[in-house]
Amino acid sequence: MSPAIEVTDLTKRYGDLRAVDGVSFSVEPGEVFAILGPNGAGKSTTVEILEGHRKRDGGLVSVLGIDPAKGGREYRNRVGIVLQSAGIDKELSVREVLDLYATAYTRRRPVDEVLEAVELTEKADARVRSLSGGQQRRVDLALGLIGDPELIFLDEPTTGFDPAARRRSWELVRKLTADGTTVVLTTHYLEEAEQLADRVAVMSGGRIVAEGTPEALRANADSGTVIRFALPSVNAPLSDLLDPLVGEASGRDRRIEIVTSAPTADLAHITAWAVDRGIELQGLVVESMNLEDVYLQLVGDETGDAAT
Repeated sequence: MSPAIEVTDLTKRYGDLRAVDGVSFSVEPGEVFAILGPNGAGKSTTVEILEGHRKRDGGLVSVLGIDPAKGGREYRNRVGIVLQSAGIDKELSVREVLDLYATAYTRRRPVDEVLEAVELTEKADARVRSLSGGQQRRVDLALGLIGDPELIFLDEPTTGFDPAARRRSWELVRKLTADGTTVVLTTHYLEEAEQLADRVAVMSGGRIVAEGTPEALRANADSGTVIRFALPSVNAPLSDLLDPLVGEASGRDRRIEIVTSAPTADLAHITAWAVDRGIELQGLVVESMNLEDVYLQLVGDETGDAAT
């Protein structure tokens, strides 16, 4: 089976800035592929090229076997797009918005089915302007589903959702992929990517700096374990605690975090130091690195520029 998306040596420039600099990846049918990166990394530009909303300067792009730059109506009829803001007329009711957008597609999901999927059945006849921010975000998600797409682009799909609603939306994404829909996800919620993504690409400076399953990225991280705790007020300098550590320590206020490749040795030193001084380490935890830890290790404190 051919990849749903195939990208080879993709480039995009804005003047002297290479926003996308030789990016290559593929996405298999029915896969959730997450593209992560700080502002300015090039992820939004990359996705906009895949959607057909932005022209590329170089490279090859195939989405569902079509070059999105030339796909036109045929292409747009097969993909769904959930933008960060859809710009819909907020004086319309939720049902009216979905009915209107459904006319753009030859293959449509029933409106009531979509309303149920995004938990807006009870708000079907409410004006969009009367909805909460999270509910309006669900309308955006519904617009991406109404054309029964083979592939859907989700750009920060759960912004404004409370934790319970976010987790229910994850179940919706899992159902879509179980039915064969391919998903390209961009999100700032690293837990969301870890929960949903089959594979992740981390972008920085216009390039992909890491790619693989969340498990593989964690396994390939420079250091695999995080030790976290809080200290009570300590008058003595902390050099005796921190200097002998194998791992790298950071902290704010009384919170200490150590990322280490030698957790047994570092934990033994930390606890012995505390016992010798009669200090109780508050909230002491030892855990494997999660995707957020790996992400921060890859991109650091990069904030990026205007082109994303």
